[in-house]
Amino acid sequence: MTLTFHSLSLQSMKMMRAKSMRHAGESALHELSWLLEELRLRSRLQERKPGVFYERGQARLHFHEDPTGLFADLKSGADWLRFDVTSDDGRIKLLRQIDEPGRV
Repeated sequence: MTLTFHSLSLQSMKMMRAKSMRHAGESALHELSWLLEELRLRSRLQERKPGVFYERGQARLHFHEDPTGLFADLKSGADWLRFDVTSDDGRIKLLRQIDEPGRV
């Protein structure tokens, strides 16, 4: 038996990942409704579009869905932190990160 390996460029891998990971749609946001309500109540973030939050004109938080689950991307300093928010545990971790002074 012969195994064949295909070399993929970094650009090709990014494009494949982008196709599978997309911004959360209406049904995914509905699934995150209690989390979104918590964010709207507690935070200095403004929700400009459903599930997309800004602070001082800068994008700070948005949600993605892909076949493996639901994810939140949170801007912290110069970095984006990814949280798996498929379960309540991940949603609570995200809220704790946002509540931590000076983190967002």
